[in-house]
Amino acid sequence: MSARYDCADTQQRDEGLAAAVSAVQEGQLVVLPTDTVYGLGVDAFNPAAVTALLAAKGRGRNMPPPVLVGSVRAAAALTESLGAFGQDLIDEFWPGPLTLVFRASSTLMWDLGDTMGTVAVRMPLHPVALDLLRRTGPMAVSSANKHSLPAATTAGEAQTQLGDAIAVYLDGGPCPGNVPSTILDLTGTVPRLLRAGALSIDDLRKVVPVIDLPTAASAEPELSPADRRAAAAIAAANAAIAANSANTAKPDDPADDPAPGD
Repeated sequence: MSARYDCADTQQRDEGLAAAVSAVQEGQLVVLPTDTVYGLGVDAFNPAAVTALLAAKGRGRNMPPPVLVGSVRAAAALTESLGAFGQDLIDEFWPGPLTLVFRASSTLMWDLGDTMGTVAVRMPLHPVALDLLRRTGPMAVSSANKHSLPAATTAGEAQTQLGDAIAVYLDGGPCPGNVPSTILDLTGTVPRLLRAGALSIDDLRKVVPVIDLPTAASAEPELSPADRRAAAAIAAANAAIAANSANTAKPDDPADDPAPGD
């Protein structure tokens, strides 16, 4: 049976954090508020709990969850190195809506799924989340929703989707928006954008001038107003020609005549 705590109430917040810490230590799932959307979290070092998280969301090992931390020291311990840009990005944007992908430390004893030797790390800017993470240590956290459904921005929405699969719901009120964090891959020479999100590219470029942006082969370039009007004129002309052709079919076409004997 799930328990839900209103973190706007001091007593419930204290009780909820204590219950959430106990649940995480026991390998259970908890829902917590963040500065983007609500998160579904477990102990990052408990493989069975991570498997339960993926199952609750309806996801496979090919979609490993990111890891939330409550301090920069905790983040550094998860990585081989912060690289050329990691520390500057952390100093500028953490806590906040930026997830950074690093090479994972080879000494880690965990199983987040098919990570290909990497780890996605973020420090959220939310007091309840930070308080919990500093008590539990790093948590594997994904958005609190079923796969393919909208991310929850309230504890109620998360509870509707996930139900009693969750031990503790920490209700921190509505999230400020429904935009997920921006994800930047720092495992290569040039930082690469993996997901556009709450933190803009312009903001990132203040710290990292060169960013490899994804390109969609099927995406059409943005049309100028003149090109849009030209395309509309061509479409209208084609529609008029098609309509005129339909209205001028020859009524005495032999193909329209009844067959002999009809």
